[in-house]
Amino acid sequence: MSRRSKFGNTRTEHNGRVFASKREAQWAAQLDWLRFAKDPRQKVIHVDYQYRMPIVVNGIKICEYVADFRVRYADGREEIQDAKGFRTEVYKLKKKMVNAVYGYEIIEV
Repeated sequence: MSRRSKFGNTRTEHNGRVFASKREAQWAAQLDWLRFAKDPRQKVIHVDYQYRMPIVVNGIKICEYVADFRVRYADGREEIQDAKGFRTEVYKLKKKMVNAVYGYEIIEV
């Protein structure tokens, strides 16, 4: 008997990789397609999956944020992206901390 996930997500496979939700797998497929884009602002050149970012304040590790995707584009931009269905209070706090420590605005897809 399989257990239901905390937020009702269905683990989904795409391109040999298992994702925590259908939304996350669909976005991964979209990023794969964007590797063929002609416009450098849209052309994806590299994706890191489950990208870990330690949150350290005054030399003390507070927590760790795990982003679904770190995406690099042909124009040199780098984005932290998260496939979000439900925004928990912990997520909202970590999102603010990532912005304060790293300067990234997490893109929710």
